[in-house]
Amino acid sequence: MVETRKVQVTGGSTYTVSIPKGWATDNGVSAGTEVEFYPEGDSLFLTPVSDEGRTEGTLDIGDLEGDQLTRAVMTMYVSGFDVIALEAARITNDQRRTIRDSVQSLVGLEVLEETRDRIVIRDLLDSSELSIHNAVTRMRLIAVSMLEDAVDALTTGDEDMALDVIQRDDDVDRLYMVVSRIFRATLRTPKAAEDIGLSREVCFDYHSSARQLERVADHATKIAHLTLELLGSEAADAVGGEVPAPENGVDEVLPAEFNEALQTLDEDAREVVDRAMEALFAEDSDEATALANEARGAVLGVDQRAREIDELLRELDPARAQLLGLIVDSVSRSADYGGNIAETALQKAAPTP
Repeated sequence: MVETRKVQVTGGSTYTVSIPKGWATDNGVSAGTEVEFYPEGDSLFLTPVSDEGRTEGTLDIGDLEGDQLTRAVMTMYVSGFDVIALEAARITNDQRRTIRDSVQSLVGLEVLEETRDRIVIRDLLDSSELSIHNAVTRMRLIAVSMLEDAVDALTTGDEDMALDVIQRDDDVDRLYMVVSRIFRATLRTPKAAEDIGLSREVCFDYHSSARQLERVADHATKIAHLTLELLGSEAADAVGGEVPAPENGVDEVLPAEFNEALQTLDEDAREVVDRAMEALFAEDSDEATALANEARGAVLGVDQRAREIDELLRELDPARAQLLGLIVDSVSRSADYGGNIAETALQKAAPTP
């Protein structure tokens, strides 16, 4: 419930206001307790001074295996725990392998202690030293390059490049987890936002955009998997059924007209994402608005060209045309995600009420 207080003046120049007793009791605030104030726009946040060290969390993993266990570790990490204790009556070898794989997939974690019934994981990084801006910038570079290389792998028949794109998706996922961890920290305490030098609204915009970049990387990975299918690679994952391998290489998979159209579509989609990210990072609101509107407008052109490319597929073998259609759709969707980033940039550039 909202409580109101009247501001009073003491000593002729000092403004004072009382705090609700219930809140003070719940948070261990009493006479002599130090508190911190964090001004943010027209708001002032109050929090008790914490003398606690690293936050610790404990999780019972007795019934968790495989993906559920992996997700549990990631959730504890994103939630902001610096020390994570995983406990069970007896931790199985499969659980230990899953935990080690999870630790390796997250930035800054290492196994600190390991016994029969307990594994302790610790975050070695100081959250206040992490840069959400740098993490999102890195995500942008990797995701956009993945999209470019995925299409190049298809048009050139390069299986090694397709496999490299698939591997790079792990890097984007790791960075997204870092962004999520930082963002959630700013929601819990205004001190976290002060430590990184950004408002919580900006952190929200970065987190939203990072999610879109993560989806671009996912679609680049999907294109790489489909490329391996189309090329008949033994490394291909099963995607949409079996497709006969072309006898004469990539030229049989991609007619020249389709090849050129797809490369142009890819360039246009990447330009949308890049322009939207420039708008997000622009400090001048007019510049950000102009860049974001350019990106949003370009999405319509990408969608139109994608429909035109779909018409070229009608003359191809149905099974192969279906997979190529999925690739065209992934490139087009990447531009849509860029458009979502542009929308976020417009909101960030808008006047604050």
